[in-house]
Amino acid sequence: MKTLSVALPGREYEIYIESGLLDRAGEHIRAVCPRAKRLSVVTDSNVAPLYLQRVQNALASAGFAVEGIVVPAGESSKSLEMLGQLYGQMLDFGLSRTDAVVALGGGVVGDLTGFAAATVLRGVDFIQIPTTLLAQVDSSVGGKVAIDLPAGKNLAGSFWQPKVVLMDPDCLNTLPDAVFCDGMAEVIKYGCIRDEAFFRLLDGCGSRAGVMAHIEQVLHTCCAIKADIVRADERESGLRMLLNFGHTIGHAFEVAGAYEKWTHGQAVAVGMLWAARLGAQLGVTPARIEEEIAALLAKYDLPRHIPCPWNVMEHAVCRDKKRGDGGIRVVLLNELGQACTRAMEIPDLLTNLKELHGQRVGL
Repeated sequence: MKTLSVALPGREYEIYIESGLLDRAGEHIRAVCPRAKRLSVVTDSNVAPLYLQRVQNALASAGFAVEGIVVPAGESSKSLEMLGQLYGQMLDFGLSRTDAVVALGGGVVGDLTGFAAATVLRGVDFIQIPTTLLAQVDSSVGGKVAIDLPAGKNLAGSFWQPKVVLMDPDCLNTLPDAVFCDGMAEVIKYGCIRDEAFFRLLDGCGSRAGVMAHIEQVLHTCCAIKADIVRADERESGLRMLLNFGHTIGHAFEVAGAYEKWTHGQAVAVGMLWAARLGAQLGVTPARIEEEIAALLAKYDLPRHIPCPWNVMEHAVCRDKKRGDGGIRVVLLNELGQACTRAMEIPDLLTNLKELHGQRVGL
């Protein structure tokens, strides 16, 4: 078993990475929630047939009363309506402030369930059991939880750290190739922003099979990078912004596809290329970096271009959560493995992006 500690004062927790960990979920959760009697386990319609009963059995063996709640798979479940339904089901189950809520699934389930845990009864304990690559390397660690609003993605949320994160790499074996590759965008992001050697390792792996041969190392490396950043900046006031490399423009691509046509990973993949091109335009990023990232994305069947009308991109950038006082901090690369932020006025950023948008028409 590989373990990592996220050492936030008063909110410390462990990340456990081990094959077969689903069957030992009960003992790990009992260790961090000794007073809990009831657990609400939230999952989605894709994951439930694969793992819900197995996890419920593991939790029941540790003495918990367990309720399974299944939401429709997909981004549309991160809504106020679905949040209200979770509240109702949890309260009908008799959930109390000494009980806990478990997220079993990918990033949508983790975000939705975490926000429910942060707000129901003014906050109950929260456990993450991520089952997708994207969730295991990124969204399950760090405590950012949210739902979407009509105005944009993740615009209502909180910081609510889990009590423990349980990662079973065997869950990745049931992912369709497209979902696995979706997670690889976030994996590649970590190499871009913090670890060039890791970027080169991913380049050498070259395929899903190659990554799976090193999967515990891959998961540990990504989580270690994120844990270090979260320890230093839990609420994204500075250093944690680096984790948003590729996301400012990536969110525009998600909007352009109505959150259905393009996945988060696909959008971030192309967003990283735009960030690299923007950095080169501003004299921050060597021009070759875009080509190196594009070549690595191609190995994992991630797109290098997504069509996006200019008005959609402009609107998404103006609504970005990192904006403030007429400006925004964009995440760029000084080199592979060396990310930085740069303060820009919104009009200046839009001028630069519009020029890039024109360059990319028809690509």
